[in-house]
Amino acid sequence: MADLVFATGLSHAPGLTGWLDQAPEHEQKSLTEGFNKLGELLRALKPDVIIGIANDHVLNMPLHDLHDFCVGTAESWSGPAEWFQDWVNVEPYTVKGASSIARKLFDGLGARGFDTTSKSDLLFDDNWSVPLKYLTPDYDIPLVPIHMNCVVPPVPSPQHCYAFGLAVKEIIENDLPDGMRVAFMGTGGLSHDPGGPKYFDVDEEFDRWFLGLLEEGDPEKVLRECTMEKMVSAGDGGTSELIAWIAAAVLGALLRLTRRPGIGSVESRLRAPLLLLFFCLSGRALMNLLDPTVALRAVLQANTLPVVALAWLAMRLGEVML
Repeated sequence: MADLVFATGLSHAPGLTGWLDQAPEHEQKSLTEGFNKLGELLRALKPDVIIGIANDHVLNMPLHDLHDFCVGTAESWSGPAEWFQDWVNVEPYTVKGASSIARKLFDGLGARGFDTTSKSDLLFDDNWSVPLKYLTPDYDIPLVPIHMNCVVPPVPSPQHCYAFGLAVKEIIENDLPDGMRVAFMGTGGLSHDPGGPKYFDVDEEFDRWFLGLLEEGDPEKVLRECTMEKMVSAGDGGTSELIAWIAAAVLGALLRLTRRPGIGSVESRLRAPLLLLFFCLSGRALMNLLDPTVALRAVLQANTLPVVALAWLAMRLGEVML
């Protein structure tokens, strides 16, 4: 049985690395300090591998051969893809893969009926380049990337992604080597509408509603009320990335949660010391980073560093301690 030691949901907004200098200094400080703190917490737990799930952005899965999920099976990954290097302003990097783990995931997910393919030549854009720069700046933790279709209908439903996260959790617990330390992250969101009519704005009402819904700690309610239609209404082509958070959130089940200033942490009742950090940052400040022509607005509250969305799928047998 492998140990799940860390799970997180966070943004991969390209402006966090591509044009952060366009933001006022206090917002730059808020965003970078929050992401750097998350990276410190991850690295302190010394994971042997990171399993991640993120939007493919229709970069690796063509429309004529589209799948819900794609597991990356290479022994090494390089990024950002050439076209995206100026966009994300991240120096070229190489990070180890973990093909044996990827194969176990691919086989296990397929056996459970999920529409999953695999590739050894995935291109990385902001989906991994932005989070890895902050969380693993030395690129020294092997990564198994899982790309998902968040854009092209039919997009997997929140309920399907919930089940997907449960399947990944089962594979970690039952099929990976004893003592292996596993971290999991889902990247994307909150509300944004790349190239659409809401490109220059965010849906603050939706973002506040969504975070409040998570804080209630009721997974059935989240899955019932956070429909794909609501996500699309808040920003077509972007907000649906929150289904990656749903998949990541499942991996925090059976935990007791406590909140600390700026970061939400979890004390595990299991044998693994698990941190479940739903790292949202201010939706308004973060999403305005999506376009350099838009001046960053103030964060939701002046003292808001990362705003933490609590572990909403982690409460089935857990006890919430606010």
